[in-house]
Amino acid sequence: MKIIVFGATGGVGQSVVKQAIDNGFKVTAFVRTPSKLEVTHENLNVVQGDAFNPAEVSAAIAGHDAVVSCLGSSQGMKKSSELEEMVKNIVAGMQDHGVKRIVYTASAGIYQELPGVSGKLMMGMLKNALTDHRAAVDWIEAHGLTYTIVRPMGLTNGAFTGNYREAATGVPEKSKSIARADVAHFILKALNDAQYENSSIGIAK
Repeated sequence: MKIIVFGATGGVGQSVVKQAIDNGFKVTAFVRTPSKLEVTHENLNVVQGDAFNPAEVSAAIAGHDAVVSCLGSSQGMKKSSELEEMVKNIVAGMQDHGVKRIVYTASAGIYQELPGVSGKLMMGMLKNALTDHRAAVDWIEAHGLTYTIVRPMGLTNGAFTGNYREAATGVPEKSKSIARADVAHFILKALNDAQYENSSIGIAK
């Protein structure tokens, strides 16, 4: 399978690139700053570009079987529509080239699904980022793509385990976090398993 990864220099993105290559994928990393990418391999193609540039995004998507988005906003806690804007360019590029499959890494909380007082506090704190992720997710779901939305709990730099829990609605019970490497593992698993098509999955260790 030939995939293109947006947000490939972030924590989850780097893990996706590494694990995908290890598992025989051909990978294109779409990055603003190639020097930040820690991986080199004969099956890795690095494309320098800006996800806010529709023409660059569309050209890069051509010829791939699937798209993986590990994009984040540069605005942190501030109000922003960056994720939605970048996703609109990705969706348009997919439509330009007949690419149907996308795995989008969002965040637990986009559906206000975090339970308890601590969940409400967390969703309040992350309100702007969650709103932007939700707008991006809504856009993907509205455009006839075959999607998997990944909703990880708090991301850590913990070691890869391959052991984590999944929830098709809400989030796994009594969950707080998940290693970025395990999120990457789920992303690649979802690409290869039809049961995850057109679904939104909460994941946590």
